[in-house]
Amino acid sequence: MNIAVKYILLAWIVVSFAAAASAQRRTPTPRPATKPAVVTTNTLPSASAQSDAQKVSNQVMNVTRFLYLLGGIAKGIEDLDKDQRANQAARQQNTENKRTVVQTIRNLRAGLAALEVEFRTKPTLRRFLPKIQGVADLTGEAEDLAVAGRFSDAGRPLVGVVEKLADTLVAMP
Repeated sequence: MNIAVKYILLAWIVVSFAAAASAQRRTPTPRPATKPAVVTTNTLPSASAQSDAQKVSNQVMNVTRFLYLLGGIAKGIEDLDKDQRANQAARQQNTENKRTVVQTIRNLRAGLAALEVEFRTKPTLRRFLPKIQGVADLTGEAEDLAVAGRFSDAGRPLVGVVEKLADTLVAMP
């Protein structure tokens, strides 16, 4: 009989907890209706502004990707220039690598110059011109350093280019 008493006691405890739990429930009180949020179109950038920001972003990616690669390439070029034991084929490849780096910097400069011209000519972008102005000139400095054989130093002006482009992106809506 001891087991039967335990089961009855257990059933009574379960029923009392269930009753206590249902007593604690509150019926939800109706809340006053709220007005739906109004979205203003002024906060959303226009398609043109997004397109302009995308162009700046593309240039940031181009320059940073080149900077990432330039570190290793510049070290390899400069190490081979110092190596007296390098064979003729290695020296020719090194000369070709130098030309490629200089040409890539020229291509970057052309893209940045076109972007700068667009900021000068588009009325909606003129207010951002002080932020972006000079990126083509900085790229020209990098080109001059690369032509002079100072490939490691050519990256410094390009870092300035990335900073100017990033500042421009932050200022744009």
